[in-house]
Amino acid sequence: MPVAKPNPAAKTAKAVTGPARTARPAPRKTVTRVAKPAPAKAPSRKTAAVQFAAQPSVAKVAKPAAAMVIETKPPKIKLVRDSFTIPRAEYEALGAIKERLVKLAHPAKKSEVLRAGISVLTTLNDAALLAALDAVPAIKTGRPKKAK
Repeated sequence: MPVAKPNPAAKTAKAVTGPARTARPAPRKTVTRVAKPAPAKAPSRKTAAVQFAAQPSVAKVAKPAAAMVIETKPPKIKLVRDSFTIPRAEYEALGAIKERLVKLAHPAKKSEVLRAGISVLTTLNDAALLAALDAVPAIKTGRPKKAK
């Protein structure tokens, strides 16, 4: 039997009838749009009132710039909540200081008195700070036991 020769036309037919390759789509052109100015309209009553109110008055402009004081809010201070143990005698001394402040017509909270004490301690030199710390007895840390 004779051997069949491959048909070159059959190969090209398979290539054509096989799965089609998808070509990449052409890149899209980006279009930049220019904003059109809005058509001029007559201002409504509300916008006319706002524009009128926004215009500075003659009296405000006449003042010198140095005389105008701009109030700014102080930055908000981060607060820390803490707990500590204090001897009863020192706690009562804290109450006595509060009473003295009431008599001086300047009532204060406990935390304000403690903060004032801290600010006074920060002004001391090293020797005076060590002397003040040595005058305070050390106490055991933690919560005191409840009395029965």
